[in-house]
Amino acid sequence: MQLFDFTPEPEENILPEDGIVHYYRALIHPDDAYRYFRKLLEKIAWRNDELLMFGKRITTKRKVAWYGDKPFDYTYSKTTKKALPWINELIELKKKAELATGETYNSCLLNLYHSGEEGMSWHSDNEPELKREGAIASISLGTERKFVFRHQHSGNKVEQLLENGSLLLMKGSTQDYWQHALPPSKKADGARINLTFRTIVG
Repeated sequence: MQLFDFTPEPEENILPEDGIVHYYRALIHPDDAYRYFRKLLEKIAWRNDELLMFGKRITTKRKVAWYGDKPFDYTYSKTTKKALPWINELIELKKKAELATGETYNSCLLNLYHSGEEGMSWHSDNEPELKREGAIASISLGTERKFVFRHQHSGNKVEQLLENGSLLLMKGSTQDYWQHALPPSKKADGARINLTFRTIVG
């Protein structure tokens, strides 16, 4: 397998206003995507996520992991994670994302959804540790899932199907004006790994 098989062209900005989101339909060949999926499933230090909601600590079925150039702290939902050192597969995928998007990243948050019953509620990736208006490159491996954006003022919604081996790039003012979510789906009968490459500052 070659590390860089090709560099796909992104689709036009899928947001109608106040942000920039590009979708790369085939960043990784399907065979290589499934190979990465199996390797990450085996080698990543997966843990159930913990969230603080309404004063109660909730443990999710979804599992997460946090990696980076340094042992960066990253806090969301009032829970702090310390980044683990990169493994080879993550370095390879980070280089693919950087080559395709022309951006650089120093960290990655991974999510493992075991089935379509697991999802992610509405939120924005606007934590103070993240680079202001920095690019976030989201690679999808495994079962395809529907991803939804919602404008925080107008309520406009945009849907995008995230396919195996695809990349979704969010940048500019997207996190200031839009929330995003991964709705649960009865149609999705397999597991999915999502990698969001980010830039931590400070």
